Amino acid sequence: MEKHDNNHYMERYSEENFWRKLSNYAKSAGIEVVEKALQLYYVARKPETPQWAKAAAYGALGYFIAPIDAIPDLTPFIGYSDDLGVLAMAMATLAFYIDDDVRKKAKDKTSQWFD
Repeated sequence: MEKHDNNHYMERYSEENFWRKLSNYAKSAGIEVVEKALQLYYVARKPETPQWAKAAAYGALGYFIAPIDAIPDLTPFIGYSDDLGVLAMAMATLAFYIDDDVRKKAKDKTSQWFD
C-alpha cells in the first residue's frame, strides 16, 4: 500500500464505523479477518504504540471498513480476501507491538461473535 493510499484509508477510519462493520459482517468476514482486525484495533489503542504504527493500523482498518475496495465484500468466497491481505500486511509490519494482551483481547472479542 502506498503512503498516499494509507493516508486515504486512514482518513476513512472511525471507531463507530469499525464496530458497525464488525457487528454487521463478522460472520461473513470470517474469524481470521475479524481477529486480525481486532488485533490491529487493540494495538493502535495502546498508549505505547508509536504514532507511525498507529497510522499503519488505522490505515488498514480504514481499508477494511471502506464500502468500496478492490474486491467487493459481498462477493461470495473471495469478498474479504483483499481485506485479509491488507490486514495481514499491517500485522506483519506491527508484529513487534502485538503482544499477548492484544492477542487475548482480540481472541476474547472474536469469541463473542463466533462461539
